[in-house]
Amino acid sequence: MDQRIQFVASVVQADLRTPLQLRGLAESVNLSTSRLRHLFKVERGFTVLQYQRALRLEKSRALLATTFLSVKEIITLVGINSDSHFASDFKRTFGLTPTEYRGAANGKQ
Repeated sequence: MDQRIQFVASVVQADLRTPLQLRGLAESVNLSTSRLRHLFKVERGFTVLQYQRALRLEKSRALLATTFLSVKEIITLVGINSDSHFASDFKRTFGLTPTEYRGAANGKQ
């Protein structure tokens, strides 16, 4: 795997709360923004933004299952700005709403 793409992926993983600055990421690995987009998609199978969204959803799923944080606290912690988009993205990805997922993860249905 291209080390530049690994570096960008690690930066995205390191702080999910920070909005993506594609230009800055591209500059940090000496690529143009369009070249970074292309290489990332080829290497990872999705865009940098899709990658960040997937990481945020996965982190929120883990937090729902292992903490008592409220859904609002979790979405703030993972850097999501919209409650409604979060709920619809979460349901599309995992098949349950965040609240339903938490109940299922804790053995309540």
